[in-house]
Amino acid sequence: MGFVLHDYQTTVKARATLTGTGVHSGGPVTVHFLPADADTGIVFHLSNGGEDREFRALVSEVGATDLCTMLGDPAGEHIGTVEHLMATVFGLGIDNLVIEIDGSEVPILDGSAVAFVEAFDQAGIETLAVKRRYIRVVKPVRIEAGASWAEFRPYDGTRFEVEIDFESPAIGRQLFASDINPDIFRRDIARARTFGFMKDVERLWAAGYALGSSLENSLVIGDDNRVINVGGLRYPNEFARHKTLDAMGDLALAGARFIGCFRSYRGGHRMNAAALRRLLSDRTAFEIVETRRRERGRVAEMIAVSGPVYAPWVI
Repeated sequence: MGFVLHDYQTTVKARATLTGTGVHSGGPVTVHFLPADADTGIVFHLSNGGEDREFRALVSEVGATDLCTMLGDPAGEHIGTVEHLMATVFGLGIDNLVIEIDGSEVPILDGSAVAFVEAFDQAGIETLAVKRRYIRVVKPVRIEAGASWAEFRPYDGTRFEVEIDFESPAIGRQLFASDINPDIFRRDIARARTFGFMKDVERLWAAGYALGSSLENSLVIGDDNRVINVGGLRYPNEFARHKTLDAMGDLALAGARFIGCFRSYRGGHRMNAAALRRLLSDRTAFEIVETRRRERGRVAEMIAVSGPVYAPWVI
């Protein structure tokens, strides 16, 4: 394979903390990131009234995909808006992490993944002594819903090709396509912000959503179909890049990193989760692999192994 694979699992070296506001609840929330042992996976601990509830960051734990990706029960205990944080975990290659949170929603911060990247970079990333396992896509898997579709295809690397198509001329039809590694994530994806339309704000507020949304944490398109944020866009196709960020966060709930290409057209959280479930439900569509011992100067070979203990297909 002509791409770089990290042979061993990782975690953070030290504790890191972020405080912010929930974009939907509007309430303050603090989140702590702690090192974790190999094969822990990504685990959230919600502290609520003195009780600690655990949520594993797996697609099998997803309870809702309306406006954000939520782990747990929407009518009960849950943690919402996990996608930007999980995209950073995926983008930086962090396999094991304990996340302590004191509210039901990950803070929105500036609407992108920049603050999470900075927190993990400050904490440092440590390599552990246990091999990393990958989900390697071995045949195409596709889902469709009206004009929208999403698919996984075999590919020698990890790649996203995300295309969006909005009636608003402020967005229109945009594509972001790239292989993914930590440098590309930091440079090309992490700074892309969530976005919405001013015409939808009152409806969302009435439904109890977007109570913490502002121009400080969202790109907003006004009634004149122009971006009203001072400073404008961070990238010419920032909207497509943010949809890629969301897709990365949703697919990080696979339980292991994947080798393959994910493509979507007019997708979103619901379609991302459905495509991932479709892939994992077909054991002929993927295999679990890890690198075998490599010789100096040679590209690593992959061998089939059993799945990680925290993977959704063994729960």
